[in-house]
Amino acid sequence: MKKILIAVCGGLILSSCTWVKVTSNGESVRLVQSARAVESCKKLGQVTAKVESKIIFNRDTEKVSDELADLARNEAALMGGDTIVPISEINDGRRSFNVYQCFPTKTQ
Repeated sequence: MKKILIAVCGGLILSSCTWVKVTSNGESVRLVQSARAVESCKKLGQVTAKVESKIIFNRDTEKVSDELADLARNEAALMGGDTIVPISEINDGRRSFNVYQCFPTKTQ
């Protein structure tokens, strides 16, 4: 019984953790929910992000969604994008996003 209680408590603690951090470049990428917001933007491509959605039991849907967006923001920044739009639902911890460049790039 004690081992079960420890496993359940450990699972609860792990499910509340945020595993994905936004990079400094990823911080400049915005997430928008509507394709209308990017009508005048240049599409650069697509990224698919994946995180663990189940650790002993299903993780909080909002945390999984946030982590997927954070991963996609990091990848979009590497592509030169500044905006992402989700194009799929979350399925088994996986979600796809379109990447856009909506603002002029900063030259140094």
